[in-house]
Amino acid sequence: MREEEIIVVALGGNAILQPGQPGTVEEQLENVDIACRHLTEIMSTGKYKMVITHGNGPQVGNLLLASEAAGHIIPPIPLDVCGAATQGMMGYMIQQTLANHLRAAGLRHYITTVVTQVIVDKNDPAFKRPTKPIGPFYDFAEGERLHWERGWEVIEDSKRGYRRVVPSPKPLAIQETRIIRNMLDNGEIVIAVGGGGIPVVREKDKSLRGIEAVIDKDLAVGRLAEDIDADILMVLTDVEQVMLNYGEVDEVGINRMTVDEAENYLKEGHFGEGSMKPKVEAGISFVKAGGEKTIITALNKAVEALEGKAGTIIIA
Repeated sequence: MREEEIIVVALGGNAILQPGQPGTVEEQLENVDIACRHLTEIMSTGKYKMVITHGNGPQVGNLLLASEAAGHIIPPIPLDVCGAATQGMMGYMIQQTLANHLRAAGLRHYITTVVTQVIVDKNDPAFKRPTKPIGPFYDFAEGERLHWERGWEVIEDSKRGYRRVVPSPKPLAIQETRIIRNMLDNGEIVIAVGGGGIPVVREKDKSLRGIEAVIDKDLAVGRLAEDIDADILMVLTDVEQVMLNYGEVDEVGINRMTVDEAENYLKEGHFGEGSMKPKVEAGISFVKAGGEKTIITALNKAVEALEGKAGTIIIA
């Protein structure tokens, strides 16, 4: 075991923007402040080198909405560029706020945001079956117009209107792995792979090209943790534990499960497609690849979970 273990902490979207909030910068900074207090607690133990990741769904949605509203004045912003923009914006909020807390606690406070590219396969089947809704809702007529004018795939979503859908390919590799590892070796806290990273494909001449897609952030975080040889993957979400029979009268929390047990629960359909399932899948993959453990818990239980007193732990 290393003197300081490498921990990858994945902040859920609610750590930065709570449901129902308009999304002002002030609100986001208040939420980030709460998250950074918990991250400071983790770093104050002196046990870890840390990489932080975050979601960016609401922020990208707002940026796309602003781009649409100003479409008669400025050209639309491609999705990969939106991802890069929000990585920088949200990384700035987190790195400044966390540095302030660490400084106040008398702790080392070197933090860097890495605008991160994630390589995907241009032949991934997801590109033939776009499934990830993004951006604002449209009425039927507007959705049809955008489909024919821009070539978008548009579907009815949640009976609230029509939305654009984009591919969600699997992450193959983190382009900036070497940079992130070097920073960790030099004592930096690194913020990376925001929102699942910027999806890019590698061309025959080895060059990279951004592509309009959304990578599942949990799978991308798992890929990052594997690529940098992390010891612990911690996924912070809205609930304290992974549940069996979630939402039913007989639901029960899981304190600890092996990879085999977790895979059986997946086969039995216990975990929601767009919520807990990708988190558990990422946790399984990380442990199978040699990670010490995956922890899934709520933000306010992070320190207790590292002590084995809360959350769900996945082990080999």
